[in-house]
Amino acid sequence: MHPIRARLVPISTLLACCLLPAVATAEEAAGPTPEKLQMTLDTVWVLLCAFLVFFMHAGFALLESGLVRKKNVVNVLSKNVMIVASTSIVFWLVGFGLMFGNGNAIVGTAGFFVPADPSLFESLSWSQIPLSVKFFFQMVFAATAATIVSGAVAERIHFKAFLIFGVVLGAVIYPIAGHWVWGGGFLAGLGFLDFAGSTVVHSVGGWAALVGVWMLGPRRGKYRKDGTMKPIPGHNMTSAALGTFVLWLGWFGFNPGSTLSANPDAIGHIVLVTNLAAASSALVATAYTWWRAGKPDLGLTLNGALAGLVAITAPCAFVSAPFAIVIGVIAGVLVVEGVLLFDRVRADDPVGATSVHLVCGVFGTLAVGLFADPAIAKSVAGAEVASAGLFLGGGAAQLLAQLWGVLAVGAFVVATSSAVWFTLQRTISLRVDEEDEQLGLDLAEMGMEAYPDELPRGMTLPEQDSAPAPAPLTEPETSQAS
Repeated sequence: MHPIRARLVPISTLLACCLLPAVATAEEAAGPTPEKLQMTLDTVWVLLCAFLVFFMHAGFALLESGLVRKKNVVNVLSKNVMIVASTSIVFWLVGFGLMFGNGNAIVGTAGFFVPADPSLFESLSWSQIPLSVKFFFQMVFAATAATIVSGAVAERIHFKAFLIFGVVLGAVIYPIAGHWVWGGGFLAGLGFLDFAGSTVVHSVGGWAALVGVWMLGPRRGKYRKDGTMKPIPGHNMTSAALGTFVLWLGWFGFNPGSTLSANPDAIGHIVLVTNLAAASSALVATAYTWWRAGKPDLGLTLNGALAGLVAITAPCAFVSAPFAIVIGVIAGVLVVEGVLLFDRVRADDPVGATSVHLVCGVFGTLAVGLFADPAIAKSVAGAEVASAGLFLGGGAAQLLAQLWGVLAVGAFVVATSSAVWFTLQRTISLRVDEEDEQLGLDLAEMGMEAYPDELPRGMTLPEQDSAPAPAPLTEPETSQAS
């Protein structure tokens, strides 16, 4: 090589190294493409909503622990923490693939361990956000379905039995039911609509909870020999009220986040109807209880707000604001009647989860067929409804599709949950014995208390020379209302 050319090679290489970043910077200076900017906005929005839904588990923990006796608080809190942890793993391992992976009309058969290949998840291809973000958003929904069961079976279930059931629900039962609706399954093909999960999340958790409540039986002392109900009040209504507000806040991620995109008009509409339904339901539940019992009841007011939120979850992208209020009004009555009904049949649910999530989840799903507005569905959700709602003159086509979905999911969850609960009962036992239930699950199962005294219950002070040893310190049994 010529000496001058030899010296020019490293010089040209150096210039290229300097100029290439400048060229790239010049291209970037032109700004990101509209598509990339929209994807960034969508991703940030969905992550924000996912964080709000994740924070809902703090609300569940506060609500459920406040509505049980203080001797069972640590047990309830532990269940809430473990559900989030276990669902995070099993939904990543198999649940997400079963729910959203490519497969058939019944179940997904691909996408396990959440591989970085979006082509395996055609049911989610309508959203451009990263697959990992889609997974995280759906995972916190799965944990919510499992958490619903926790409060309903509180104060008498073995900790290990609940944990095993929660794993099965998050790994198999919830994903398969969800695939039918959101994963391209057969219910979606029938025109069934559930925008954010009145059936997929809340009814699934509610049906599983109801089966567990039935198989466990009521808490000891809940019902008198003549069949009348004995109130067993929760130990901390402050905690329950704070938990409800946290859940109410989290729903502003739960419902509008299901758009999976930062669409201002859609988000604004969904937030509006979500809040209207919650507020109207809380007001009506309070007034209705006041009328029936002669006094308002804070527990039913709190459950009234949650009932409206559950009921509006499916139709939030399909109904107008006035009909959102109607949905909240009906939910406020249904949740009170649901609590009374379950007490009449001795289905003991300490937190009212079956009334809130099952009864109002079913109603909210059917409300799509009653009140859906095709114009709103198209503009907010980009969805086509089979017909306008029954009360908008559209006939019963959409209502029938909704009814089929409710029945199919209900039958599946009841059957599979019964099999799991029964297997647990015959192997490791579901219910703690009478002595442990009387002592409380905190000491019997967890070995610690949420509000420890100077001495743990049952311990005695050391003997002293000048005085006889005092009697054992015990905590009297208290009564409680659900």
